[in-house]
Amino acid sequence: MRITRIKLQELKILFTSALLAVLLFALLLCTPTPLRPQAPRTAPSDPVIAVNNPPNTPAQQSKHYVILVSLDAFRYDYAQKDGAKNILDLEARGATAPDGMIPAYPSLTFPNHYTIVTGLYPEHTGIVANKFYDPARQATYSMSDASAKLDGSWYGGVPLWSLAEQQGMRAASFFWPGDDAEIAGQRPSYYLHFDDKFPDEQRVDQVIAWLKLPPELRPHFITLYYSNVDHAGHDFGPDTTQTADAVRHVDDMIGRLIEGLKPLNLPVDVIVVADHGMILGQGDWIDLDSYTDLSNFTTAGSLLYAKSDADAETAFNQLKGKSDKFQVFRRKDVPPYLHYDSNARIGDPVVIPTGPYYIRASAPPAGRPEYKKEIGVHGFDPYNIKEMHALFVAEGPDIRPGVTVPPFDNVDLYPLIAKILGLQIGPIDGRLEVLQGILQPSPPAAP
Repeated sequence: MRITRIKLQELKILFTSALLAVLLFALLLCTPTPLRPQAPRTAPSDPVIAVNNPPNTPAQQSKHYVILVSLDAFRYDYAQKDGAKNILDLEARGATAPDGMIPAYPSLTFPNHYTIVTGLYPEHTGIVANKFYDPARQATYSMSDASAKLDGSWYGGVPLWSLAEQQGMRAASFFWPGDDAEIAGQRPSYYLHFDDKFPDEQRVDQVIAWLKLPPELRPHFITLYYSNVDHAGHDFGPDTTQTADAVRHVDDMIGRLIEGLKPLNLPVDVIVVADHGMILGQGDWIDLDSYTDLSNFTTAGSLLYAKSDADAETAFNQLKGKSDKFQVFRRKDVPPYLHYDSNARIGDPVVIPTGPYYIRASAPPAGRPEYKKEIGVHGFDPYNIKEMHALFVAEGPDIRPGVTVPPFDNVDLYPLIAKILGLQIGPIDGRLEVLQGILQPSPPAAP
């Protein structure tokens, strides 16, 4: 009897244990799996967008190639100051502007990148700032607004990639403002939507891969973009170890590009530029509405859009002479050398900083956080603030070695590149004669 009771107890224990196990298993099935830490971000497996453009015509297949590289905010003196050995080697083998290339006013990213590829000043392209208001459209364009960026109707001029595609020559763009919008009826044959985290080395590798395509599919004009130096300059200032490290990093990418081109045996000209320079910001915020009533204005940054000419005149009179940190003009009276007086998107009146000062229309509304003041800044008059001058170096079979040029406006790059590629251009602001002297007298024949 004792043995039977023990066995019954053991059976009860076994049954209970089994029941608990089943319940536990069912509970585990119903419980969500904990999220795993995300893996480090890598490049998408197929990020390139291929447009069904016609192949290169037989005539265009024999043309040379141009790779236009932008190192955002790479100031004219960074290569020497921070030891960018690959860029210095390019300068020794090719042509350079020791005192830099002059960006268009305002010396900001979107206006100048788009000016470089159109040969038009911002007042003629319509991209007059990184963010601006269009009174005719009653709409705002911002470089952070994807829908505006993709709307080609905002952009004037004919970008080099559109010019090439119009004339039967394929183009490609690895990031450039405007490259993913249809402009002048075209997009480049190959492009990507902007992703600032895209691995730097793989950008170069993709350019080399494009140049390995069959001749009928191979792009002859290619853009390549890096923002590293701009980020470091804004966050830490232009003359810091962090910015110097960023300079040397993008210089390594230039070295990777040059090495990757060697085995291809193609006639490739490499032109490395920047959109603007960088300078240390000074002082506190200057709020324009502390000098004049802006309640009848639409504003974007420091740009002012009056609802009437009378409002514009009143604001002009109240702002004039109020600070040595800025000058103010009615738009029609902006100094001609700035090329910033003929487009309503500029606003009216126009406030021009006299130095690296933080100027805005107004402070954030009550209860909103204060805007961040970046340590390094740009956007200022490049004719009076040399730190706005940008890198320019070119090297390749069409470039004379050891040539230096004085500072020149970046609109003059467009006719130079079109000349190398053998493309016909329409009316622009740039002039070929400014840089004609860096070209070989007789470009060597393509293989």
